[in-house]
Amino acid sequence: MTSRRIISSEKTILDKDDEDLQPSSSGAGGGQSSTAPAVPMDVIIKLLAFTFAMVVIPIGSYFLTVNTIFSGNSTYAGALAAILANVVLVGYVVVAMNEDQSDQLEAEKKQKQKERQGKAE
Repeated sequence: MTSRRIISSEKTILDKDDEDLQPSSSGAGGGQSSTAPAVPMDVIIKLLAFTFAMVVIPIGSYFLTVNTIFSGNSTYAGALAAILANVVLVGYVVVAMNEDQSDQLEAEKKQKQKERQGKAE
């Protein structure tokens, strides 16, 4: 079994990784580091709102309807709570899909504007 010796002038994979992580002052290779959050704040707010709705709406509907509408029949109240939980879930999926489509449309608009500016010059 043979092994390869690393020559001191060669860079190892680990050295190359360290070099990629360090910010460069010349601006070549690395670029600017971003301190912006990975997820926009409006997405986090929507997620928290739907999480709150997923907890409150089914449980609240169960306790509000078990004695008032369904006269103590917990099966019907539980079924209504399950249906409302699914309604909240479908609502979240619809909002997420619409947000994703709006992001794609916005990116296409920016691309078209860049193309127009390129043609104008």
